Amino acid sequence: MSFKKASEDLFLEENKFKQDCAEFIKCSQQMGDNWQWINVKDSVDGYMSKTHFELKREGIPSDRGEIKTGELTCTHIEDGPEDSQVAGISTASEVIRYEYHVLYSCSYQAPVLYFRACFLDGRPLTLDEIWEGVHECYRERLWQGPWETITQQEHPLLGQPFFVLHPCRTNEFMASVLSSSHKQNRNANYIITWLSIVGPVVGLILPLDYAKLNSEQRMSAD
Repeated sequence: MSFKKASEDLFLEENKFKQDCAEFIKCSQQMGDNWQWINVKDSVDGYMSKTHFELKREGIPSDRGEIKTGELTCTHIEDGPEDSQVAGISTASEVIRYEYHVLYSCSYQAPVLYFRACFLDGRPLTLDEIWEGVHECYRERLWQGPWETITQQEHPLLGQPFFVLHPCRTNEFMASVLSSSHKQNRNANYIITWLSIVGPVVGLILPLDYAKLNSEQRMSAD
């Protein structure tokens, strides 16, 4: 791979970020996955956003996409319902509302995943509770540098406290992934590839159909 191409892969320009987000949202709309682009009032900036709900149960097995974390099991319900629709699902379960935002970082020239989580009574999850929800296959490695992975910061566009997956190594691992795609003559969507890697760390699983739909869209555009 040429030095020019390697440099392009190492950093993501803001215009390319917005272009790939637009492609991603188009796929999301086709799938009913509820991602949307939010424009910030009185600003040229914006971000991708999605909200979903999970049941947090103690010691109750489930066959619906569960994520076991020690004694806790988080089971995905569905995306997009109103809080009132999920409030009475089960007295033995705690419903957690997750809100994910994807922003562009000019400092790192990379996308950043911000998120927050709270129970339906409004109580936010603490950082310790967020770490409890990280799947065990990621937790041990991430705990080697916890302040370089999941931290709590002010949302740069909303000015509200959010958790964030720190982007310090994003360009490093994405350059390797995209280099492999180029060798296979595949023009991958950066956001789809990136989010499929980092999302599962905090319970955000990206369906495989995103890659398929995006490939079909690009082929029809050609």
